[in-house]
Amino acid sequence: MTHNIWFLIGSGTAVAFTLFTLTWLLSIKLNNFSFVDVTWSYALAVIAPVYAVFGEGLTQRKLIALTMALLWSLRLGTYLFIRVKKHHPHEDVRYEVLREKWQSQLARNFFFFFQAQAVLIVLLSVPVLLACMNSSPQLGIIEWIGFAVWLLGIGGEALSDALMQRFKSDPQSKGKVCQIGLWRYSRHPNYFFESLVWCGFWLFACGSPWGWITIYAPAMILYFLLRVTGIPLTEECAVKSKGDAYREYQRTTSAFVPWWPKS
Repeated sequence: MTHNIWFLIGSGTAVAFTLFTLTWLLSIKLNNFSFVDVTWSYALAVIAPVYAVFGEGLTQRKLIALTMALLWSLRLGTYLFIRVKKHHPHEDVRYEVLREKWQSQLARNFFFFFQAQAVLIVLLSVPVLLACMNSSPQLGIIEWIGFAVWLLGIGGEALSDALMQRFKSDPQSKGKVCQIGLWRYSRHPNYFFESLVWCGFWLFACGSPWGWITIYAPAMILYFLLRVTGIPLTEECAVKSKGDAYREYQRTTSAFVPWWPKS
C-alpha cells in the first residue's frame, strides 16, 4: 500500500509539472500569465482520475471522491477560462504586479511561480488520494458529512458566481456594487463557499487512515483567501474602482461569513 501511495503521488506530481510547464510556454507565447489560474483549477480533474484508476480503495468511495474533484475542478476551471479569455490580452492585476516586479528575469521567475502552483495542487489533491486508497467496505458518517459540506460549498459558490455574472452583464450595474442575493450578506460569498468546499474534502478524507492530516488543505485555502490573493487584493481593486460606494459596502456588510447587514 505504501509503495502504491508514493507511486500515485509521483504520478500526480509528474502530471502537474507537465501541465504547468505547458501552460508557462503558452503564457509566454500569448504574453498573458493569467492562464495559470485556469490550469490550477483544471489540474485536479486530470490528477484525480489517476488516483481513482490506480488506487486500491472501495469503488463507491473512489467514485464519490472523483465526482467531488471533477465537479469542483471543471466548474471553477471553466468559469475562469471564460473570464480570462474575455479579458485577454489584459492580465489579472496580480500578474501585472508580478510582471513589473520580475521584469529583469520575467520568464524564469514565472516558470518557478508556475511550478509552485503545481506543488500546491498536488498537496491539495492528497485528500482525494487517501480516499481512493481506502478499502474500508462501508462509508462512515464523517464521509457523508464531508460530502454534504462539499455539496453546500460548491452549490453556494456556483450561485455566488452566477449572481455576480448576472449583475455584471446588466449595463445599469456599471460603477455600482453588487448587493444582490448572497452578496447582500457577504462581500465575498464565493470565497466563503470555496472554503466550505475544502472543508468538505478534508472531512471526507477523515474517513480514511491518516486523512485528518489533510487539515492543511482547507487551512491553506483559507489563508490564501483571507490574507493573500483573495479578499485583500480584491477589496483594494474594488475601492479604487468604486470608491465611497464600496467603502459603505465594507462598513455594512460582512467580509466573509454571510450575515445580516448593518443598518
